[in-house]
Amino acid sequence: MDTQVADTLLGSLIDGRYRIRGRVARGGMATVYTATDERLERTVAVKIIHPTQAPEARARIANFVARFTDEAKTIARLTHPNVVAVYDQGTHAGLPYLVMEYVRGRTLRDVLAERRRLNPDEVLAIAEQMLAAIAAAHRAGLVHRDVKPENVLVAEAPTGGVANLVDSVVKVADFGLARAVEASADDEQGNQLMATVAYVAPELVTEGRADPRTDVYSAGIVLFEMLTGRVPYDGDRPVDVAWQHVDRDVPAPSTLVPGLPPALDGLVQRATRRDPAARPADAGALLAEVQVARDRLGDVNSTSTAVLRRVTDEPPVSQPTMMVATVRPAERPTWARLPEGGSQGTGRRRAAPEPDEGLGARLAALRSAVMGNPRGRLAVAAVVVTLGLVAALGGWWFGVGRYTSAPQLVSLSKADAQAQADRAGLILAYGEPRYDEKAPKDSVLGQDPASASKIVKGGTITLTLSLGPERFPVPDVIGKEYELAEADLVNLKLVAAKGTSRYDDTLPAGVVLDSSPKVGAEVKPGTKITLILSRGRAPVSVPNLVGKSLTQARTILAQLNLKPVETYKDSDKPKDEILGQSPADGAGVEKGTEVKLDVSKGPPLVVVPRVIDLPCQQAKQVLESQGFPVTVALNPNAVARIQAPGENSQVPPGTPVVITCF
Repeated sequence: MDTQVADTLLGSLIDGRYRIRGRVARGGMATVYTATDERLERTVAVKIIHPTQAPEARARIANFVARFTDEAKTIARLTHPNVVAVYDQGTHAGLPYLVMEYVRGRTLRDVLAERRRLNPDEVLAIAEQMLAAIAAAHRAGLVHRDVKPENVLVAEAPTGGVANLVDSVVKVADFGLARAVEASADDEQGNQLMATVAYVAPELVTEGRADPRTDVYSAGIVLFEMLTGRVPYDGDRPVDVAWQHVDRDVPAPSTLVPGLPPALDGLVQRATRRDPAARPADAGALLAEVQVARDRLGDVNSTSTAVLRRVTDEPPVSQPTMMVATVRPAERPTWARLPEGGSQGTGRRRAAPEPDEGLGARLAALRSAVMGNPRGRLAVAAVVVTLGLVAALGGWWFGVGRYTSAPQLVSLSKADAQAQADRAGLILAYGEPRYDEKAPKDSVLGQDPASASKIVKGGTITLTLSLGPERFPVPDVIGKEYELAEADLVNLKLVAAKGTSRYDDTLPAGVVLDSSPKVGAEVKPGTKITLILSRGRAPVSVPNLVGKSLTQARTILAQLNLKPVETYKDSDKPKDEILGQSPADGAGVEKGTEVKLDVSKGPPLVVVPRVIDLPCQQAKQVLESQGFPVTVALNPNAVARIQAPGENSQVPPGTPVVITCF
């Protein structure tokens, strides 16, 4: 009998805000649920990492959660219409989760499972949006590391449903998630390959490194699969598939699907070259190639019939060249639109017509006929006046009337600048923002045209906004060799400098122990970061002195050229016995270093009671009851006449007392 375990998360409330409504999918790393954000009253997707994806030992979970949280914060700053937005992150029952935009649709893997392979126009339409999302991540310094159909979502198209793939909205998910898991795994297991082997780039297999060209390779494999309905390599073991990416070139898609345009073969082969340097530099470069290929293939097909025939004198063959739907640049969304350029005429300029030999004579006859008639002269005068007025008005309009003065927008906030432009009937555009030490974020640094310059009414002013002061957190370079730490700082426009080195028992010489300013402090470009380096283990090892007498400790420290610093403390231990030391035994120190010793004052003193004039046996019982060993002298059956130590003497506990009885 099958037993199905209920999902305990269904119906639960996460972080007092997200009510889990249903489970959408369960993958290799996480489970995705639909949830209601009860604070904002909207449907969201909640992705919770599986317990098996967090390191098994509880001591490693905190490290994984910290890495996952850092990645989530970076991804949340990535805003693009083709990127699944990240709204929130946190932990639930010790496991990290992400709150993301809920996309109504299905994954590209689901589409391929249903259709097997897609038409070239559908492939290029999906590829444009997929690459636009990855290109935005590359511009932000992110590498996806796990581009595959499972991470590409095909949302409902504006024209209805996901069946119309050319018009569908494509969104890419899981930016940085593979990196967070991989980073946690690397700490414990070495360079573990986290990318899906069917789409893994050769450099990830051989060197374990990833950069934007790694995503370009994976995107090329996804293009191959959309065109052919299969991935280029398979094998019995994942490692066999991975090494085929290293040892073999990806075949042209047309070898599996005859009739595909050569331009598509070229796209796939350039994106999947084994040498990263031979691929497009990043997803933006590959996106530009896809757009150019789509326009060119569309232009060719716009002049073709429904079924293209080869342009030869031979009869049609059985495998016609496949068509790609024409897409005009204006039909694309703004982020994917290519610059529009006017076509240049290629024909030669027409020769001017030869002048008519009788033209001059005919013009002279016409002039005589008009000017010889008074009504003709009046008409000519009216025409001249009218033309003059038109010319004057036209000159005023083109020279003055159609212009206004550009308002002063520099130093205003973005909102205030927009209000000023609205009042003046002008349009604002925004250029590349830049950092500025003095101007707050989103204030206007510059405008084109400048203030008081002439601008056509209803024209556009381009503003340059401030990103605020440029600041970097001091990176964590503790434990790195100086050269590697210096490279990390230089990459962030910071300056590395060596500070005073010191001995350390754990880190070898030349490794960074500390920095000033501290790790994580916000600093501006060009700030000098002073690195404190280890000198390695100190030459003298501190011996174990606890339990020894003060005299012994002094002798041992003197032989090692170390200085004792003594502090007396109350203790039950014998007087002058060493109770503790700092540094601890085994620590490395330099000669002349002070060693702090905690020395016992001895047990606290007790008062000897008076037993004189008591019967000898009674006196003995009194003293022994208070812990004093008793010795009786002379007659034990007589009366105690003398006691030593004397009555009310303060002595250490257990001091022997002699009573003399007679």
